[in-house]
Amino acid sequence: MPIFEYICKDCNKPFEALLIGSQKPECPKCHGGNLAQQISVFSVGAPRTYTSSNAAPTCGGGACGMPGTGGGCCME
Repeated sequence: MPIFEYICKDCNKPFEALLIGSQKPECPKCHGGNLAQQISVFSVGAPRTYTSSNAAPTCGGGACGMPGTGGGCCME
């Protein structure tokens, strides 16, 4: 279920909305529908630190650029 970020163009309230199916977002402050969808920024997780005892995995394919993987993708 995606979470979308919006700013209400009527009252300038920023908010997030979890939308399911064909649900339409509504401003929680003024209940208006004149909204501007924003670009959501999210985090996959905290970066991992590798030492000699837990060496970075080596994997092929992908190109996420995770440090220590030779450019392959090792994200879980």
